Amino acid sequence: MGEFDDSVTLSVHPAIAEIGKTAWNACAAGLDKENPETPSNPFVSFEFLNALEETECVGPHTGWHPAHLALREGAEVVGCVPAYVKSHSQGEYVFDYGWADAFERAGGRYYPKLQVSVPFTPATGPRLLIRAGQDESFTRARLAEGLTAACGQLDASSVHATFLTAEDAATFDERGYLHREDIQYHWFNDGFAAFDGFLDTLASRKRKAIRRERRQAAENGISFKHLRGSEITEADWDAFFRFYMDTGSRKWGTPYLNRPFFSALGQAMGARVLLIIAVKDGAPVAGALNLIGGDALYGRYWGTLIDQPFLHFETCYYQAIDFAIAHGLSRVEAGAQGPHKLARGYRPVITHSAHWIRHQGLRRAVADYLRSERPAIEREADSLAQHLPFRRG
Repeated sequence: MGEFDDSVTLSVHPAIAEIGKTAWNACAAGLDKENPETPSNPFVSFEFLNALEETECVGPHTGWHPAHLALREGAEVVGCVPAYVKSHSQGEYVFDYGWADAFERAGGRYYPKLQVSVPFTPATGPRLLIRAGQDESFTRARLAEGLTAACGQLDASSVHATFLTAEDAATFDERGYLHREDIQYHWFNDGFAAFDGFLDTLASRKRKAIRRERRQAAENGISFKHLRGSEITEADWDAFFRFYMDTGSRKWGTPYLNRPFFSALGQAMGARVLLIIAVKDGAPVAGALNLIGGDALYGRYWGTLIDQPFLHFETCYYQAIDFAIAHGLSRVEAGAQGPHKLARGYRPVITHSAHWIRHQGLRRAVADYLRSERPAIEREADSLAQHLPFRRG
């Protein structure tokens, strides 16, 4: 795509396979000195992103055109960015429909845009991926600048980098991107030895409510099993896909993922995949798909074929907490939305995104909007934190 000096080049790739598994994962895991070959965040791994491409969950017919950036020093890839040219704003969880509508009503062209994210995944993680041993400040700056250059080359209206780490957000801030905030709910493991240790931190009324919910979720003979890697059979994936399609078709109209993706995910990521299945009379009736990171459990999709009180909370939240405690994970991130998670011991957390807009008029309008939105988000987070279910003192 372009050159910064005689030895540093930046290129855009329509398939992650062009960059390659070894080079990509070396960058995705690069700042994690304990695991230099395995990305701590599973969503930015080659395996996850390539599974989306190979099964055509992303690609030209979906409106998610891969346009991944690779920064090279000589022949070596030293930095990467997961990026997509988008013809819509679906599957992102940071909503800019109002911006697009206002711009197009004024005669502008909002799409295509360049989206820096993991498709269909509202989980914070690195977006500027840097191989170990590089000058971190220099490489971050080159990748961020490369995105604005790619925006022009691809004739996109804007760059949107979502669910950013603090380090990436600071880099984009320094380069003049507009900063946006939102709220998620995460559960934090304070060194608990068991679920009861977590319950002991809650106010008596909340503690009793959760125990009642867990009892009712397990009524009528329902039990739960945790499956990982090779333990997950194609029959298990068939069952989970039925759950996923039922929930997705009711919530979104057209679910984003297809059946081959789940098999590909299980094969590519092995024991980093956790499938929690609810069983009744020997048959699976509900399930939740999670991915295991270096220090976190990420809940992604869920579905059920029966109407059972509190089955959602048990399968998605309480079973996830059980797993995190048993395996020493520091937190559970259960996805977007969900103030109802607050009463179940999940805490409000600020998430960050960055936006670079070519059209100065639209940029000024969005900047004005964000100047009022950010303080409102922070006030809401502070207010929510005052209503946590934990015991006082």
